[in-house]
Amino acid sequence: MSPVLAGVLQLLALIAALALAYVPLGDYMAKVYSSDKHWRVEKWIYKGIGANPNTEMRWPAYLRGVLAFSAVGVLFLYLLQRLQGHLPGSLGFAAIDPDQAFNTAASFVTNTNWQSYYGEQAMGHVVQTGGLAVQNFLSAAVGIAVAVALVRGFSRSRTGELGNFWADLVRGTVRILLPLSIVAAIVLVACGEIQNFSGIHSVGQFMGGSQQWNGGAVASQEAIKEVGTNGGGYFNANSAHPFENPTPFSNLFEIFLLLVIPFALTRTFGRMVGSLKQGYAILAAMATIWLGFIALMMWTEFAHHGPAFQIAGGAMEGKENRFGVGASSIFAVSTTLTSTGAVDSFHSSFTGLGGGITLLSMQLGEIAPGGTGSGLYGMLIMAIIAVFIAGLMVGRTPEYLGKKIGTREIKFAACYILITPALALVFTAAAMALPTPGHSMTNSGAHGFSEILYAYTSGANNNGSAFAGLNADTQWFNSTIGIVMLLGRFLPMVFVLALAGSLAEQRPVPATAGTLRTEKPLFTGLLVGAILIITGLTYFPALALGPLAEGLAS
Repeated sequence: MSPVLAGVLQLLALIAALALAYVPLGDYMAKVYSSDKHWRVEKWIYKGIGANPNTEMRWPAYLRGVLAFSAVGVLFLYLLQRLQGHLPGSLGFAAIDPDQAFNTAASFVTNTNWQSYYGEQAMGHVVQTGGLAVQNFLSAAVGIAVAVALVRGFSRSRTGELGNFWADLVRGTVRILLPLSIVAAIVLVACGEIQNFSGIHSVGQFMGGSQQWNGGAVASQEAIKEVGTNGGGYFNANSAHPFENPTPFSNLFEIFLLLVIPFALTRTFGRMVGSLKQGYAILAAMATIWLGFIALMMWTEFAHHGPAFQIAGGAMEGKENRFGVGASSIFAVSTTLTSTGAVDSFHSSFTGLGGGITLLSMQLGEIAPGGTGSGLYGMLIMAIIAVFIAGLMVGRTPEYLGKKIGTREIKFAACYILITPALALVFTAAAMALPTPGHSMTNSGAHGFSEILYAYTSGANNNGSAFAGLNADTQWFNSTIGIVMLLGRFLPMVFVLALAGSLAEQRPVPATAGTLRTEKPLFTGLLVGAILIITGLTYFPALALGPLAEGLAS
């Protein structure tokens, strides 16, 4: 079987699996967030944290809950790392340095999971399981909660109430993420992933010395790493490591896990707003971009320019022989079009244009299908922009799902789409202009610039993957990327929730003959076009200096 055919067959199998899970999972999540009943274990949690789950919140109160909870998470995870040397199960590892502890705390609480350290050489069992794995659940649940609040903004009228943050947080964790992760962990253990709390032990003799490995609760963390679109690995090699990703089947299963909730949330959206066709329209836009980027990535990585690529069957440098070019391409696109950031290959070793595709995938805003929750609310923001553009074309006040998109709403949407590009580009420019950050670059020229641009793009969009040729474990990069991750996560949420509150206060507008039919293919095409044009105009100059220049020169 040719490598190209193998890649296509894996893609078809993945699409089939996602299609089978789409309806039941999407409907189940809609039921979870629409129910007025609480499980017994949830009542215990509410009592423990002192929250009343039946109290409706307006958007400022909902936002305060998000920010306060996340701030406590950052502080707790920072202290846990700083005290690691005094904790049991630390495997003898010392406390994490202050700048790296801040970076890691910000990273995992923001669902970014950027790692400037070697996991197997820095973090003990307590920090891994009691800190990082816990935040994998909670940060994903926060993202879904904010998305659900925005959906309620569309579905409700003449009220500013968006639900209860604490109820949404607990339900997302207990009823969705935890059950899915338990099942996924069992499957991954069956595939050969390790799950233990063993210490450091030597393995064989290499070059006159022994190689050391430590065990860990890898399968359970790997499950929520993918299900919650987190991406942080137990080992530095991430999903290219055989302990995290042992077989081609586990590789495909992990891709399925990181895509299944973001895609299924479009069904949840359609169910909650009372029109499944609206959910299908958003799904079609997501799927069009995802499939298009996979096709482009496979084309660039399979292109046979020179005898080395012809012999290898594609650009194999930095890719696992266990997976090949096809599966690595699917993984790379899926992990950068979501906010996952997990990798089963070395993105810095992709062809110049291939590396550019991973960059552009993040720069789209990770909305195809995006992260758990963040993908849906990001795509709905872009839908509002597309409706506004259509309204300008015909001279009519734009409407979406029965809500008028006025000056206030479009300002919130515009602020949302400007935040992450500003963070990524401003901090990239600063790093390139100052003398010290440039010392961390392994490569010079266009590829070196791409390393810096990728790092801040990854941080601002809460992705977490890296070109890895950049030494990011410095005070400059730990501090600035940490700041970028926090601002890139929570500033957009401010405008999403403010928009949700504004929409929920409106009265529904009846559809007329002039209303744009947003459930039709025409709108899906307009939405995809708006996303690509806005992103292209924003990032093209930076991409031209980096991956495009490198790709055209090769």
